[in-house]
Amino acid sequence: MESPVEQLQRRKRHLVSQFLAGKEPQFLLRHAEILDDYFRESFARSSVGPRMRMDKNPYAFIALGGYGRREQSLHSDVDVLLLFRKRIPEEAKELIQEIIYPLWDLGLEVSYSTRSLKDCINLAAQEFEVLTSLMDARFLCGISFLYLDLIETMRLKILGRHSPAFVQWLAERSQERHTRFGDSSYLLEPNLKEGLGGLRDYHVMLWIARAKYQLKEPRDLEYLGHLSHEEFQSISLVLDFIWTVRNWLHHTAQRHCDQLYFEYQVAISRSMGFEAENGQQPVERFLGTLHGHMEFLKQQHLTLVSRALPRKQRLPSALASRRPALSGIEFLQDALTFESSEAILENPYLLLTIFDQSANLGVPLTVEARRLVKEFRHLIDDEIRSSHTAARVLKRILVAPVRSFDVLEEMLNTGVLISLIPEMQGLIHRIQYDEYHLYPVDKHSLRTIQVLKDFGSPGADHQDAIYRQIFAEIARPDLLLWAGLFHDIGKSLPGQDHARHGAELTREILRRLHFPDPDIDTVAFLITEHLLLVNTATRRDLNDEKIVVQCARRIGDVDRLKMLHLLTVADSKATGPKAWNDWIAVLLKELFFKALHILEKGELATPTAVTIVAKKRDELFHVAQFPPRDELGTLFEQMSLRYLHSTSVKEIVRHIELYRRLGEGDSVLETDAHRGSKYRTVTVCAKDRHGLFSRIAGVFTLNNLNILSAEIYTWRNGVALDIFKVTAPPDLLREEDTWSRVRDNLRAALRGDLDLELALEEKVRAYQAAARSHTGLRPDRIVVDNRASDFFTIIEVYTHDFPGLLYKVTTALFRSRLNIWVAKIATKVDQVVDIFYVRDFEGQKVDGPEQVAAINEAIGRVLSAGPINGKQGF
Repeated sequence: MESPVEQLQRRKRHLVSQFLAGKEPQFLLRHAEILDDYFRESFARSSVGPRMRMDKNPYAFIALGGYGRREQSLHSDVDVLLLFRKRIPEEAKELIQEIIYPLWDLGLEVSYSTRSLKDCINLAAQEFEVLTSLMDARFLCGISFLYLDLIETMRLKILGRHSPAFVQWLAERSQERHTRFGDSSYLLEPNLKEGLGGLRDYHVMLWIARAKYQLKEPRDLEYLGHLSHEEFQSISLVLDFIWTVRNWLHHTAQRHCDQLYFEYQVAISRSMGFEAENGQQPVERFLGTLHGHMEFLKQQHLTLVSRALPRKQRLPSALASRRPALSGIEFLQDALTFESSEAILENPYLLLTIFDQSANLGVPLTVEARRLVKEFRHLIDDEIRSSHTAARVLKRILVAPVRSFDVLEEMLNTGVLISLIPEMQGLIHRIQYDEYHLYPVDKHSLRTIQVLKDFGSPGADHQDAIYRQIFAEIARPDLLLWAGLFHDIGKSLPGQDHARHGAELTREILRRLHFPDPDIDTVAFLITEHLLLVNTATRRDLNDEKIVVQCARRIGDVDRLKMLHLLTVADSKATGPKAWNDWIAVLLKELFFKALHILEKGELATPTAVTIVAKKRDELFHVAQFPPRDELGTLFEQMSLRYLHSTSVKEIVRHIELYRRLGEGDSVLETDAHRGSKYRTVTVCAKDRHGLFSRIAGVFTLNNLNILSAEIYTWRNGVALDIFKVTAPPDLLREEDTWSRVRDNLRAALRGDLDLELALEEKVRAYQAAARSHTGLRPDRIVVDNRASDFFTIIEVYTHDFPGLLYKVTTALFRSRLNIWVAKIATKVDQVVDIFYVRDFEGQKVDGPEQVAAINEAIGRVLSAGPINGKQGF
């Protein structure tokens, strides 16, 4: 006959196989039942139990926590309580060893406690954390009336006396938990259990309902009126989905895990049967569905917690005197609500007016009002959508001051915003599967508006002072906000050019809302070009006047330039840290002011190159501390026109100092930290040689320094000045040690004493171990452009980042007999974009078809080989 533990193993293997085959929809319940049977069978066969005189000191095994709720996921903990009526006998340890230890031997995570009834009640009264565990207690085996005594005593002595304090504690702990784990309804690596919208929010709903409303079963949430029938049905479907995801996560990770890391997402989406549709990958559809469900759970949690907490103080009398403008809406303590549901049926415009009043008065809607809005939003028909009232309400809400709550977000969550603008439906919970966009498209659009409004607020961050000034100079900030709302609306349609599609959709929407044609043209322009500035700033040489002139011509108007700049900044800030940092801010400001200068002064306002060089020569002779003027004059003649045109006199003096320090050495490296920023300027002065850039790139990679951009200058006397912008070293406390090591590595690499490819192999192996499985979803792309610049061929490499990438690509360019003059590292979705301005070794552009094909082949070999076998590409 099988032992209880052998039965458990066999039955669990069968249960898991059924789940993986999609044949066990009740996995959590069945898993809990298997464990129940183990405890009961082990208890019945126990050799220790009969010696413990149950008649004298009754005891029982009780399931707690998720096991008590019968929510037993694949690798969930098993929490049990061994409860005694009186003191705990010595034999209890033997009983635990007999029943619990075999589960540990199986690798199960089992947590147990052994307590008397009195200790259990006292501890629960003192520590609410213990009380939450006991709220889910369920009898397993032993003396059942002892379990009933526990439940009844807990109800009378703890919940009966401390219910308000317990509810308040639950609300506060939930807020702390949400702050720690984030809003799982939009985070791209959500915590399925602890985050806002996670399973713990549902548990808090149950605990509050049990403590305050004497709920016995989850179904009572509907019977007691806390959820409508439709809401209860929806929450049941939501929970089933999240629990299924959690089981697949446990299976994929092979352990207890609640954080849905990137590395597991693709596999889980396939396992759950998601397929590509409407331009979205399976994993994007999977995450969109998950976020939609977690958003629903979040809203239900916040609603019930809000109802259960004591009412805040009543509205200040000054605000209370400002009654809502229309009948059908009234104040209820500190919030707005409808007079009745009949009022909505008689006047559906109240569904809009209540949000208008909310924005105007700075007062949120009641829980019941939000529920009624969801229930009656179907009344918003084509007539209302195209009405002047709808247009006025949307305009007023869009430009309303920043509040502690976001009226537009409330409109989105209740469905009213989509009912008014159905073209936005495709943005709801739409995920862009990369490490670049942190939020679903709908949430990102609202965050963009929030950032734009912050620019116009008096209390904005001091770092945004320049943006506040620009915002104040804009004639029509309302048009900028409309562009912020709709800038990504084109992503609801399949295809690559979401900006153009979005502009077309926006024209239709604004015509429906009775906008005049000039306003429509302005908003559509901003949407069409909302990527122009950031792409130009991060992917082109801003010292190339032709590039800046083309950009300014394309914009054509100072006011449009200012609005486009603010939209670019807000869009980047609302996307995430990989889209916005100090370096991108510097580049955008440089491009903005150069374009502004051209639009305000005219394209011919800049002095000629000859005038610039002559002026700098005079300044240099005035400030430089070099006694031999003839030596300085000779050195000046060695400097290229491109270098002199783009380098300040102060920097030229510093570079001359580096040149004098170089002497007969291989290289001199100097760093300059920018105050308060996370990047450094690194200047390398070295004897010029082919492949110099790739060796410097390899040394930087070896020392965990990421190159953001590079300017390469060669003087006529064979001296190279390579100026890099790089990220700050990871360990700022030992920054000087890092730069000392970089100098030693560079000298060794230039002398041939350091094999960079060999040195980078270990770093590549470490990357391989930690690489996330979602990389490689977008194909690599190589673009060779001979039109954008008059003097250089521009090569754009779109690929997925890995250690040594820049070194390998630049080495491939060197072996293709190309010199790099300018390099920029940009970002596009989850790919990096490496941009190189190059000429061949003879100083010519690379415009022959055979040359272009050879470049594509050389770089393509590097990208296809990837980080492990990169040597095969050379």
